[in-house]
Amino acid sequence: MPSGRRSTKRPYGTEHVPLDPDRLRGGRRTEAGSDGEWTVQDVRGSDRPYRCPGCDQLIAPGTAHVVAWAADGMFGAEAALDDRRHWHNACWAARGRRGPRR
Repeated sequence: MPSGRRSTKRPYGTEHVPLDPDRLRGGRRTEAGSDGEWTVQDVRGSDRPYRCPGCDQLIAPGTAHVVAWAADGMFGAEAALDDRRHWHNACWAARGRRGPRR
């Protein structure tokens, strides 16, 4: 015979949480700028260091950063994905004021 109290595993009284479209796409978004259209993905961290093309400094392993590649690659989507670059968040936001150093 079931007990009279409600399960705590299912929150019956809580509000519905709408889905986050960025989370569904894996954090990918498309950004347009003076340098073209880019596919951008936020990364929480990685296992290895990367060199940021904006400041030419290393992005330490485990540091949150942005990965960007051309959305309209001249040689196709596969080649554009192979040309992706890892940027510091601030360097990516400031790329319009200063160009890539590499």
